[in-house]
Amino acid sequence: MVQGMLDYLVSDEAYELRKHFVFRIIPMINIDGVVYGNQRCSLLGVDLNRRWVSPNVFLHPTIYYAKSLIRHMHNERRVLMYCDLHGHSRKQNAFFYACSYKNYEHEGRIKNA
Repeated sequence: MVQGMLDYLVSDEAYELRKHFVFRIIPMINIDGVVYGNQRCSLLGVDLNRRWVSPNVFLHPTIYYAKSLIRHMHNERRVLMYCDLHGHSRKQNAFFYACSYKNYEHEGRIKNA
């Protein structure tokens, strides 16, 4: 799925998208866990998807710094979408979970995350 997205984004078809939007890609957040066969968990056995709201800099550094990067990017240029592509333990095929941008902005999560 990611390879298909990357192939499309660098194709001639996506020229207009690239002209109007900046795409920044973090290839893999859970490298330490994946190396040891964990799809969702870090080396500490923590499901990093469940630590997104309030990551600890020492226990969940990849999530903490990914959020810091997104916050920094938002301060440079408004972030319109953050898309996390990964497998799920129970769901199959394609599915979406989403949060309303207005809710995040209203609750101060963009600026104070």
